[in-house]
Amino acid sequence: MSKWLCLALIAICTGVQAAPPPPAEEGISLFIAEKALLTQFDDVRTRVADRTSDLVMTAMGFLGVPYRRGGTDADKGFDCSGFVRSMYERTVGFVLPRLAKEQAAATQPIEKQDLQPGDLVFFNTMKRAFSHVGIYVGEGKFIHAPKPGANVRVEDMGQSYWKRRFDGARRVLSLQPPGADAQQESSTQQP
Repeated sequence: MSKWLCLALIAICTGVQAAPPPPAEEGISLFIAEKALLTQFDDVRTRVADRTSDLVMTAMGFLGVPYRRGGTDADKGFDCSGFVRSMYERTVGFVLPRLAKEQAAATQPIEKQDLQPGDLVFFNTMKRAFSHVGIYVGEGKFIHAPKPGANVRVEDMGQSYWKRRFDGARRVLSLQPPGADAQQESSTQQP
Protein backbone atom coordinates (compact mmCIF):
# COMPACT_ATOMS: atom_id res chain seq x y z
CA MET A 1 0.00 0.00 0.00
CA SER A 2 1.48 3.38 -0.91
CA LYS A 3 2.29 5.83 1.85
CA TRP A 4 -0.02 8.45 0.34
CA LEU A 5 -2.96 6.07 0.24
CA CYS A 6 -2.33 5.14 3.88
CA LEU A 7 -2.14 8.76 4.92
CA ALA A 8 -5.26 9.64 2.96
CA LEU A 9 -7.22 6.79 4.56
CA ILE A 10 -6.07 7.77 8.03
CA ALA A 11 -6.98 11.39 7.40
CA ILE A 12 -10.44 10.34 6.25
CA CYS A 13 -10.94 7.97 9.19
CA THR A 14 -9.83 10.47 11.80
CA GLY A 15 -11.16 13.61 10.19
CA VAL A 16 -7.74 15.21 10.38
CA GLN A 17 -5.80 16.42 7.39
CA ALA A 18 -2.30 14.99 7.46
CA ALA A 19 0.74 16.69 6.01
CA PRO A 20 3.23 14.47 4.20
CA PRO A 21 6.03 13.26 6.49
CA PRO A 22 9.53 14.59 6.08
CA PRO A 23 11.65 12.29 3.86
CA ALA A 24 13.77 10.96 6.78
CA GLU A 25 10.68 9.72 8.65
CA GLU A 26 8.98 7.95 5.72
CA GLY A 27 9.71 4.38 6.86
CA ILE A 28 8.57 4.93 10.44
CA SER A 29 5.54 6.96 9.38
CA LEU A 30 4.50 4.32 6.87
CA PHE A 31 4.77 1.60 9.51
CA ILE A 32 2.74 3.63 12.02
CA ALA A 33 0.13 4.56 9.41
CA GLU A 34 -0.34 0.95 8.28
CA LYS A 35 -0.47 -0.31 11.87
CA ALA A 36 -3.13 2.24 12.87
CA LEU A 37 -5.24 1.45 9.83
CA LEU A 38 -5.01 -2.30 10.42
CA THR A 39 -5.99 -1.82 14.06
CA GLN A 40 -9.04 0.23 13.05
CA PHE A 41 -10.10 -2.42 10.51
CA ASP A 42 -9.64 -5.19 13.09
CA ASP A 43 -11.75 -3.26 15.62
CA VAL A 44 -14.57 -2.77 13.11
CA ARG A 45 -14.42 -6.41 11.99
CA THR A 46 -14.54 -7.60 15.62
CA ARG A 47 -17.55 -5.40 16.45
CA VAL A 48 -19.43 -6.62 13.37
CA ALA A 49 -18.59 -10.27 14.13
CA ASP A 50 -19.71 -9.85 17.76
CA ARG A 51 -23.03 -8.35 16.70
CA THR A 52 -23.57 -11.08 14.10
CA SER A 53 -22.81 -13.82 16.65
CA ASP A 54 -25.16 -12.19 19.14
CA LEU A 55 -27.89 -11.92 16.50
CA VAL A 56 -27.66 -15.58 15.50
CA MET A 57 -27.44 -16.73 19.12
CA THR A 58 -30.44 -14.60 20.09
CA ALA A 59 -32.44 -15.97 17.16
CA MET A 60 -31.55 -19.55 18.16
CA GLY A 61 -32.96 -18.83 21.60
CA PHE A 62 -36.42 -18.53 20.00
CA LEU A 63 -36.44 -21.97 18.37
CA GLY A 64 -39.84 -23.55 18.96
CA VAL A 65 -41.84 -20.33 19.28
CA PRO A 66 -45.08 -20.83 17.32
CA TYR A 67 -45.88 -19.08 14.06
CA ARG A 68 -48.59 -16.44 14.27
CA ARG A 69 -49.66 -14.31 11.32
CA GLY A 70 -48.84 -10.69 12.16
CA GLY A 71 -46.95 -11.85 15.27
CA THR A 72 -44.04 -9.79 16.53
CA ASP A 73 -43.18 -11.27 19.92
CA ALA A 74 -42.37 -14.57 21.59
CA ASP A 75 -45.38 -14.49 23.91
CA LYS A 76 -47.93 -14.52 21.10
CA GLY A 77 -45.77 -15.91 18.27
CA PHE A 78 -43.98 -14.59 15.20
CA ASP A 79 -44.56 -14.43 11.51
CA CYS A 80 -41.42 -14.41 9.32
CA SER A 81 -40.86 -10.66 9.07
CA GLY A 82 -41.95 -10.09 12.68
CA PHE A 83 -39.32 -12.59 13.79
CA VAL A 84 -36.55 -10.94 11.75
CA ARG A 85 -37.55 -7.47 12.89
CA SER A 86 -37.65 -8.53 16.54
CA MET A 87 -34.22 -10.21 16.39
CA TYR A 88 -32.56 -7.15 14.82
CA GLU A 89 -34.21 -4.75 17.24
CA ARG A 90 -33.34 -6.87 20.31
CA THR A 91 -29.76 -7.60 19.35
CA VAL A 92 -28.46 -4.85 17.08
CA GLY A 93 -30.84 -2.01 17.90
CA PHE A 94 -32.01 -1.59 14.31
CA VAL A 95 -35.71 -1.27 13.57
CA LEU A 96 -36.38 -2.97 10.26
CA PRO A 97 -39.60 -2.30 8.34
CA ARG A 98 -42.49 -4.62 9.22
CA LEU A 99 -43.07 -6.58 5.99
CA ALA A 100 -40.64 -8.92 4.19
CA LYS A 101 -40.83 -6.98 0.91
CA GLU A 102 -40.13 -3.72 2.83
CA GLN A 103 -37.19 -5.38 4.59
CA ALA A 104 -35.82 -6.38 1.19
CA ALA A 105 -36.17 -2.82 -0.08
CA ALA A 106 -34.45 -1.36 3.01
CA THR A 107 -31.37 -3.61 2.85
CA GLN A 108 -28.37 -4.02 0.54
CA PRO A 109 -28.53 -6.82 -2.08
CA ILE A 110 -25.63 -9.29 -1.92
CA GLU A 111 -24.69 -12.37 -3.89
CA LYS A 112 -25.69 -15.75 -2.46
CA GLN A 113 -22.04 -16.82 -2.28
CA ASP A 114 -21.31 -13.75 -0.11
CA LEU A 115 -23.82 -14.69 2.60
CA GLN A 116 -22.60 -14.31 6.17
CA PRO A 117 -24.40 -15.20 9.41
CA GLY A 118 -26.91 -12.48 10.21
CA ASP A 119 -27.70 -11.64 6.58
CA LEU A 120 -31.30 -11.86 5.41
CA VAL A 121 -32.50 -14.47 2.93
CA PHE A 122 -35.71 -14.01 0.96
CA PHE A 123 -38.01 -16.48 -0.74
CA ASN A 124 -41.01 -16.39 -3.05
CA THR A 125 -43.50 -18.56 -1.16
CA MET A 126 -46.74 -16.82 -2.14
CA LYS A 127 -46.24 -16.32 -5.89
CA ARG A 128 -44.75 -12.87 -5.27
CA ALA A 129 -41.22 -11.66 -4.77
CA PHE A 130 -39.90 -11.30 -1.23
CA SER A 131 -42.93 -12.89 0.43
CA HIS A 132 -40.84 -14.77 3.03
CA VAL A 133 -37.70 -13.85 5.00
CA GLY A 134 -35.29 -15.57 7.37
CA ILE A 135 -31.88 -14.97 8.96
CA TYR A 136 -28.88 -16.79 7.53
CA VAL A 137 -27.02 -18.72 10.26
CA GLY A 138 -24.19 -20.18 8.18
CA GLU A 139 -23.39 -23.41 6.35
CA GLY A 140 -26.34 -23.00 3.98
CA LYS A 141 -28.91 -22.82 6.77
CA PHE A 142 -31.35 -20.15 7.93
CA ILE A 143 -33.69 -19.60 10.87
CA HIS A 144 -37.25 -18.40 10.35
CA ALA A 145 -40.90 -18.55 11.38
CA PRO A 146 -42.18 -20.71 8.53
CA LYS A 147 -45.99 -21.01 8.42
CA PRO A 148 -49.19 -21.50 10.42
CA GLY A 149 -49.01 -24.63 12.56
CA ALA A 150 -45.18 -24.60 12.63
CA ASN A 151 -42.58 -23.18 14.99
CA VAL A 152 -39.44 -21.07 14.55
CA ARG A 153 -36.84 -23.47 13.17
CA VAL A 154 -33.62 -23.83 11.22
CA GLU A 155 -33.80 -25.17 7.67
CA ASP A 156 -31.38 -25.94 4.87
CA MET A 157 -31.49 -23.58 1.89
CA GLY A 158 -30.36 -26.53 -0.26
CA GLN A 159 -33.68 -28.35 0.23
CA SER A 160 -35.55 -28.38 -3.07
CA TYR A 161 -38.48 -26.33 -1.69
CA TRP A 162 -36.26 -23.45 -0.54
CA LYS A 163 -33.81 -23.76 -3.42
CA ARG A 164 -36.61 -23.30 -6.00
CA ARG A 165 -38.05 -20.32 -4.14
CA PHE A 166 -34.84 -18.46 -3.23
CA ASP A 167 -35.39 -14.79 -4.09
CA GLY A 168 -32.14 -13.19 -3.01
CA ALA A 169 -29.94 -12.22 -0.10
CA ARG A 170 -29.62 -8.87 1.62
CA ARG A 171 -27.34 -7.31 4.21
CA VAL A 172 -28.46 -4.83 6.84
CA LEU A 173 -26.06 -1.87 6.63
CA SER A 174 -27.67 1.05 8.42
CA LEU A 175 -31.21 1.77 9.41
CA GLN A 176 -33.21 4.23 11.43
CA PRO A 177 -32.74 4.50 15.19
CA PRO A 178 -34.73 2.19 17.49
CA GLY A 179 -38.32 3.28 18.09
CA ALA A 180 -38.66 5.52 15.05
CA ASP A 181 -41.03 3.09 13.33
CA ALA A 182 -43.16 2.65 16.45
CA GLN A 183 -43.48 6.42 16.88
CA GLN A 184 -44.56 6.77 13.25
CA GLU A 185 -47.13 3.94 13.59
CA SER A 186 -48.63 5.35 16.80
CA SER A 187 -49.02 8.79 15.26
CA THR A 188 -51.00 7.37 12.31
CA GLN A 189 -53.35 5.10 14.33
CA GLN A 190 -56.79 6.27 15.39
CA PRO A 191 -57.56 6.23 19.16
